[in-house]
Amino acid sequence: MAEAGTDVTMWARREEVAKRIDTTHENSDYLPGIALPSSIRATHHHEEAMAGADFIVLAVPSQSLRTNLEQWKGSIGPDATLLSLAKGIETGTLMRMSQVIVSVTGVEPGRVAVLSGPNLAHEIAGGQPAATVIACSDSSRALALQDACATGYFRPYTNSDVIGCEIGGACKNVIALACGMAAGSGFGDNTVASIITRGLAETIRLGVALGAKASTLAGLAGVGDLVATCTSELSRNRTFGERLGRGGSMESAQKATNGQVAEGVKSCTSVRALAAGYDVEMPLTDAVHRVCHEGMAVSDAIGQLLGRRTKPE
Repeated sequence: MAEAGTDVTMWARREEVAKRIDTTHENSDYLPGIALPSSIRATHHHEEAMAGADFIVLAVPSQSLRTNLEQWKGSIGPDATLLSLAKGIETGTLMRMSQVIVSVTGVEPGRVAVLSGPNLAHEIAGGQPAATVIACSDSSRALALQDACATGYFRPYTNSDVIGCEIGGACKNVIALACGMAAGSGFGDNTVASIITRGLAETIRLGVALGAKASTLAGLAGVGDLVATCTSELSRNRTFGERLGRGGSMESAQKATNGQVAEGVKSCTSVRALAAGYDVEMPLTDAVHRVCHEGMAVSDAIGQLLGRRTKPE
């Protein structure tokens, strides 16, 4: 957004991080060696970050979004557009992130947008070409957001299918865990490609059941995000799953992602519950849940998947 010419004030949970970004123009904890645009300002105070903002970009983990919004809602301007970058289904409520935002803040759904696509942070910060989808039921807000972040290397498309973008973003993390488990177990590209494809089928089934368009999940917010997250070494979910596939514990896998959140670990349970509520079959998601939360060995999960009855595609 800064390189697109938009004025950006970043909020940081830790005051020392905000000061470091302001003085050195680097976030050494998460993007070491990457120079942030000098125009970006950072603050530890959310009121300062939100003051007069046309766009409020919510870039916190999905399971902490509600708690943060409860603190922030009083500082949201009367016509600000809220853009969610969080990808997940909330534990307990089984809400999508846009639903959480509306529930906590009371804003009209048309003021809430979501962004999803093959957008690995380190590559974007390095200026490598990437595309994304900004979904919002209010097309004028989607277009304004598109203008606010379009650069020579970052190409945003607009879409009205908020549900499809959110389901694609939540499910791809779970499928990436499965791909990592397979790779860590020593399986090759055929296996990973099969998991990606069958994972996409699961995602489309759930999305359509919730009212999404299948075409959205065949695009950047579905296939694009799925391929990037399932195949890249930069993907926390893929890395986490790979450690489990090598026989590592949940604790050791967490260390391998440098303490950053592998969203799929929590989302697999809520996605599984959401699917059950709509009578949608998601065997890969179920297997990931059993490995992460019920102590099932990766080898047993793979055997269970391969042992399912044969049927038409």
